[in-house]
Amino acid sequence: MRGREPLVLGLLFGLGLVLACFVFWPLWESLRGAFLDPNGKPTLRYLTLVFRNAAYVEGFAHALGVATASTLIASAIGFSTAFAFDRWTFPGKKALAALIPLPLMVPPFVGALGIKQLLGQTGALNALLIELGWMSPAHPYDWLRAGRFWAVVILTALHLYPILYFNVSAALARLNPEMEEAAENLGCTGLRKLVKVTMPLIAPSAFAAITIIFIWALTDLGVPLMCDYTTITAVQIFAGLKDIGRNPLVYALVVVVLFATTSLYGLARLTFGRATYGLATKSSARRQPRQLGQGASWACTACFSVLVLLAAIPNIGVVLASIAGDWYRTVLPSKITLAHFERALGHDLVVPSIENSLKYVALSTVLDMLLGVATAYVVVRGRSRLRHVLDAAAMLPLAVPGLVMAFGYLAISRDGRPFAFLNPARDPTILLVIAYAVRRLPFVVRSAAAGFSQISVVLEEAARNLGASAFRSFRRVTLPLLAPHLLAGGVFAFALSMLEVSDSLILAQKQTTFPITKAIYELFQVLGEGRWVAAALGVWAMLFIAAAVALARALLGRTLGGIFRV
Repeated sequence: MRGREPLVLGLLFGLGLVLACFVFWPLWESLRGAFLDPNGKPTLRYLTLVFRNAAYVEGFAHALGVATASTLIASAIGFSTAFAFDRWTFPGKKALAALIPLPLMVPPFVGALGIKQLLGQTGALNALLIELGWMSPAHPYDWLRAGRFWAVVILTALHLYPILYFNVSAALARLNPEMEEAAENLGCTGLRKLVKVTMPLIAPSAFAAITIIFIWALTDLGVPLMCDYTTITAVQIFAGLKDIGRNPLVYALVVVVLFATTSLYGLARLTFGRATYGLATKSSARRQPRQLGQGASWACTACFSVLVLLAAIPNIGVVLASIAGDWYRTVLPSKITLAHFERALGHDLVVPSIENSLKYVALSTVLDMLLGVATAYVVVRGRSRLRHVLDAAAMLPLAVPGLVMAFGYLAISRDGRPFAFLNPARDPTILLVIAYAVRRLPFVVRSAAAGFSQISVVLEEAARNLGASAFRSFRRVTLPLLAPHLLAGGVFAFALSMLEVSDSLILAQKQTTFPITKAIYELFQVLGEGRWVAAALGVWAMLFIAAAVALARALLGRTLGGIFRV
């Protein structure tokens, strides 16, 4: 409809301006310090110094190692789980499927609290080994210090594998079973059918999830911080923020990380970004899960029960720590108490942090809704070729680490810059709202775009032909149909923003402005009961995310993985 094009062009211009100010400019500010010397002349000296600095090289090697190992483990778990639950029937399948999203309900940043209590020198594992006589009480083993790398890897992998599970499950649900049946009729069965037919068809969804997992693991700040893993790039950048105005090597390190993540993201979009082959020809028939034999059925149940239990260890550790009256050198807490929850609700740091987070995140979610719907409308309904550029720009925060974006926001808000009035040292509210909104915009855009794609434009045109204005047509026809997708994306963005780590740790600089994640981190540093109160606050966070993920899944069902598309 021609009357729609002026609106689309107007939205395109406005959205482009917003993204230019709060995505591309912060990125440029994160980069320029690495390429300009004190006199403002171009230089590559800082980049070369980064690669000559043994500590930075070691940190980046550790970051790549964590990302690679986490992605491989998460991929193995996510693929096998998605295929098993799609193709087979076994006892307890529905209950276990409901528990699979459990790791997403506790950020690894919070889960690290429980892991330290379980695997520390005076933790539950050592207490069990001492009771069994397998370890000397005089020389308890420090699992986290000796295996800190693997602690970070496993925590990250167990947290992120549901992303791949959701994406692959959604792809398998959309897959036309007649294609696999045709392959079987031609003699292509078993592993060969999986490799030659099924895997290529679900590759776009799978590769999108793997890309997100790798980037997330490469740049995650919370887990290494909580595990005291300081020789890794994310923590090195965080530590370097203290010298942001004097140490150009920090800018150069940001450039290295940004180049790695955006290169992988660009490869994902170029290779699979718009690939839909094999899924668009979906048949009305759907493959029915196969009933396994009794032995194989119970073996599947046992295997996935162990997986769910292992993935829930961080959750269990946090819950036990939150109710522990005394938990020192014992397998389980020797005393149980709810006093930590009472202290958390009365603590000077906690209650204001909850209020701050609710304020920041509510505003950012409203902003996400507005920007996400407008972006999705332009991408799906518009005809301009620039809509593809807008789509890629809106998805860019998936590739840009939160650490880098927060670094850029600090740079554009320093005294003497045009956005100095947003300086977080005075009040981080506006900057945190913008940062949260930009970080979670891709999820709302993908959710809204899926909704627009399922709403026939004929319905809007019929309303316009009956005399309704463009706004009334959208409000009375399109918006009610779009609401479930928009609500799911908004709830997911709200939950993830509530527990955002990088932006919160870097931009909130005064105690009176701390959001929840900064409060948890600060409490964990306090001697005495600090870690127990932090665990109690972490349980609140787990319950909140659990409700949000459950609501989003109820609204979108198996298509929830679509919001993780690149």
